[in-house]
Amino acid sequence: MGTILLGLFIFVTLINLIYFFSFFSFATAGSKSKLHPEVPVSVIICAKNEAENLQNFLPAILEQDYPEFEVIVINDASSDNTLEIIEEFQKSDPRIKIVDVQNNEAFWANKKYALTLGIKKARNEHLLFTDADCAPQSKNWIREMSSNFQPGTSIILGYGGYFNHSGSLLNKLIRFETLLTAIQYFSYARLGSPYMGVGRNLAYTSTQFYELKGFANHLHLRSGDDDLFVNEASNSSNTAICFNPQAITRSVPKNNFSEWFNQKRRHVSVATHYKPKHKFLLGTFYIFRVLFWILLALLLVLQVYPQIVLGILGFKLITEAFVYFKSAKKLNETDVVWFFPFFDLFLIFLQMAIFISNLISKPKHWK
Repeated sequence: MGTILLGLFIFVTLINLIYFFSFFSFATAGSKSKLHPEVPVSVIICAKNEAENLQNFLPAILEQDYPEFEVIVINDASSDNTLEIIEEFQKSDPRIKIVDVQNNEAFWANKKYALTLGIKKARNEHLLFTDADCAPQSKNWIREMSSNFQPGTSIILGYGGYFNHSGSLLNKLIRFETLLTAIQYFSYARLGSPYMGVGRNLAYTSTQFYELKGFANHLHLRSGDDDLFVNEASNSSNTAICFNPQAITRSVPKNNFSEWFNQKRRHVSVATHYKPKHKFLLGTFYIFRVLFWILLALLLVLQVYPQIVLGILGFKLITEAFVYFKSAKKLNETDVVWFFPFFDLFLIFLQMAIFISNLISKPKHWK
């Protein structure tokens, strides 16, 4: 019995290592310099009750070092003074265009509806998306992201991280989960199978949007304006990734576990609508992570070849540490790497809790 368990443990470990070996494609990737065509860009921000964040972060968008861009700010039926704040900015900067969305019965609280109106307002072909609580980490954010619009490329996946609140364990957990997600979608894209992007830092062309009929195929879903669109529209030839440090955006993380848990519930609910191959790959990755820890605990409790088991654990952790550290270094997240075995285990149980919660009740709308 012990030999069978050990054999199963070795098999499960190999599957885990295959995934992390595939993540080497991003971890070891170099950032290639590209020509900067400096195409006109429309930056699109959807804001719902974001008055304070717009005051704090909109100036960083307007201060971008780029020759030709407009900023379309969508007031998505806010109940605070978001619209008034946008209008004040517009008075001093004509590059700001306002889309004021009123609630209607058919599309109440639907971010995709608001974004569609914003995209229709854009006068430029090349669209760059971020959120109202996001700030580019350099004045070259537009330049670095838009430089990836090479011939044949219509979708750019960027990195949208979170601000570092030192001393907060929750902050480190949130940033680690964001790092792991980025490692996955960047790696899959480099391997020719892009499956998602994040709306905090995402670019695509209006032609691509209209060819796909926008968000029509998932307009009924509360979330997924970013990852479902990318999952449907992207392929090995039309998608590029951008992880240049100057192209990173960072946003305000949730400051309590309950809010973050609800945010993750919305994200996970969307993943059930991915293409079958992506659901299989992501589901297998999760299942074999769970199996690894279960078998590890069982083998150690039963004292089945403990030296071999601990040796396998050590090799797996060293491999994962290499991937996490190399990736985190690219994305300026190295301080979260030291906690990865604990965070990895915690996220497994968290995702299980999210699955159960989503079976009991559906997540609420985006805000």
